[in-house]
Amino acid sequence: MNISAKFPNVDITRQRFLQLIFVDINGVPKGLEIPIERYEEAVEDGIAFDGSSIPGFQGIEDSDLIFKADPSTYAEVPWEGIARVYGYIYKDGKPYGADPRGVLRRTLKRLEKEGFKAYIGPEPEFYLFKKNGTWELHIPDSGGYFDLVTLDKARELRREIALYMPSFGLVPEALHHEVGKAQHEIDFRYDEALKTADNLVSFKYIVKAIAEMRGLHATFMPKPLYGFPGNGMHLHISLWRNGENAFAGEDGLSETAIHFIAGILKRAKALAAVTNPTVNSYKRLVPGYEAPVYISWGYRNRSTLVRIPAFQNSGARIEYRCPDPSANPYLAIAAVLMAGLDGIKRKLEPDAYVEGNVYNMTEEERNRRGIETLPGSLGEALEELKKDRIVRDALGEAYRNFIAYKENEWSEYVTYLESEGLPVKTKKVTEWELERYFYI
Repeated sequence: MNISAKFPNVDITRQRFLQLIFVDINGVPKGLEIPIERYEEAVEDGIAFDGSSIPGFQGIEDSDLIFKADPSTYAEVPWEGIARVYGYIYKDGKPYGADPRGVLRRTLKRLEKEGFKAYIGPEPEFYLFKKNGTWELHIPDSGGYFDLVTLDKARELRREIALYMPSFGLVPEALHHEVGKAQHEIDFRYDEALKTADNLVSFKYIVKAIAEMRGLHATFMPKPLYGFPGNGMHLHISLWRNGENAFAGEDGLSETAIHFIAGILKRAKALAAVTNPTVNSYKRLVPGYEAPVYISWGYRNRSTLVRIPAFQNSGARIEYRCPDPSANPYLAIAAVLMAGLDGIKRKLEPDAYVEGNVYNMTEEERNRRGIETLPGSLGEALEELKKDRIVRDALGEAYRNFIAYKENEWSEYVTYLESEGLPVKTKKVTEWELERYFYI
């Protein structure tokens, strides 16, 4: 069979090998390489692999899984001379329940039954460090928010990343230095939810690869440095119906959007376990700082958990501000969408509307307004997740794997703190966290 005849975008004279990529329960890319000549087999029959060593997948006693390539995700990696493709995991001829990409696909089918299509635009932040072989992190520039010239030593690297992004189907829209020294953000165009989740995996890969080529290390760890701003990943979300933005009302947001917000706020504590799924996530989500920890909403208000950006016509959307880049994008997006959909179906009304700065309010004032706070640790977030049926159901069969893996992670951390004589909610970033999350 002539592969190029069946897949016109594949040129076996340029690409000799193909990476088959999926993500584990943590959202970390995993996979294997095959000769490009096996591409048709990967699409139609799938390629077998052992899932027992993949975090959050099968046990060793029942570990045979199949990867089937999704040809719509095929892309060539310009600097390596290979191609890559995402896909879905199967077991015994059926979709594998703990496959994160499969979880999101199922979620989107549920949305479609209600007449909706979801579009999402992310804002992932990252740090760049000089590599020196120790956990003493060297900062390569001293720039601050929106610095352009003298203080921003990484501007050329950001441009290089942006130039490579279209090869993977990403459209860069804005590049800038963030608040922290050596902290950066590159925004790319919103897309359908599944494509956006794929794009986030691709984006992290591009950033890390280009940084590596330039002798730097890029990390999306939520809080790599104590006393420095954390890395967030705000999500801009809108639902569309029959080709029109269902969040756009006659004089602002539609009732659909308001109900969607209510669904997210109602389940924000349980969602945190999925959108902020690491011990380190809660070093960023600390009350008293400019972190989106207060469960509230408002128009143009950057101190609230859910913000309504200024918009015109079909640009209506909400911005969910607490997620961070350590989240598995497939699971996080699935959970947020199902929480919002539950709000729509039950016609929930959101509490805790705020026009002022929530950070400046006293605890008494926040209590009077009904403004609650996100969990203070991964352990607390996991307990909230256990109690929330909607978020649990959003994860489907992956829930059991996710909760088991994360509870073990939390237990390991508590044991480490006890051995070091540290309090459970220490704000310091520990070496345990750096070893575990620095390569996220």
